[in-house]
Amino acid sequence: MAGPLDARRERIETAIRAAVGAEDPVELYGPAQYVLDGGGKRLRPLLVVLAAEMHGSDVDSALPAAVAVEVFHNFTLVHDDIMDNADTRRGRETVHLRWDEPAAILVGDLLMGIAYEKLARLPADAVPAALASFGAMVRKLCEGQALDMAFETRNDVTLAEYVRMIDGKTGALLGCAMELGAISAGAGAADRASLVLAGRDIGRAFQIQDDLLDLTADSADWGKQVGGDVLEGKRTWLLISALERAQGAELALLKRVMSGGVSVEEIPVVRAAMASLGVLKDTADAVIFHSDAAIGHLRAAPSSPARETVIDLVRSMQARVH
Repeated sequence: MAGPLDARRERIETAIRAAVGAEDPVELYGPAQYVLDGGGKRLRPLLVVLAAEMHGSDVDSALPAAVAVEVFHNFTLVHDDIMDNADTRRGRETVHLRWDEPAAILVGDLLMGIAYEKLARLPADAVPAALASFGAMVRKLCEGQALDMAFETRNDVTLAEYVRMIDGKTGALLGCAMELGAISAGAGAADRASLVLAGRDIGRAFQIQDDLLDLTADSADWGKQVGGDVLEGKRTWLLISALERAQGAELALLKRVMSGGVSVEEIPVVRAAMASLGVLKDTADAVIFHSDAAIGHLRAAPSSPARETVIDLVRSMQARVH
């Protein structure tokens, strides 16, 4: 599996590095190239080409959509970093820090435009459906981001609201990626709908797993502060679930978490409280549930090596420990 995936990834990487396509003015294109040279797992464009292969097409036909998805994803990261006032991204300075905030906003706008340019290079009969899918995804992603920001000041966030946020911020782009691959291959509406649902559940599983690992990962492999979400008082699947169950001293502790009022030394205490409430186990079960749901939707696609590769990717994400 690793060999074929690596070959696809190399094709995608080459196309992404060429996506900017200009150098002057350097004040615009320099930061844009910097963003796209930042690397990453390239999961989203891989899902595009694998979805195309599931429906009888190949990498070449899906490559414009794959590049569009990854360029757009990087656009969202540039603007997210501004909103979060983040200093680093993938071990490098963020664009607004290395240059400045106006440059980062402009680069984000450029990357959005490049994404649409790439979509327009799909076969002519696929472009209308691709643009419709992409536009709906952009709307849903913005809704998810708006919810995430609103949650920062709310003390009554429900799990249903949190799932809606995940579906926007994470699942929408994953589902769109696979739908675009299917569109490029000429797949029908039912096949496309199954892949959108698969992407939604992959997004749910991934984000819930991320929430869990923030508190349970080995610090040497996690690469960041274990319990960072706890220190920030971030509304996560774990915290929302725990607040629904806690009473007495545990509830008081979790309310302090929500207000960002706990110390690094108290992270093990918070973890123990969530374990005693059954939250850690139930969260791990939720990851399995949504991973299995995603695999169920993928099984609706025609049997192929590409389909099994995506299923293997879902299983590997389900099993990750950092």
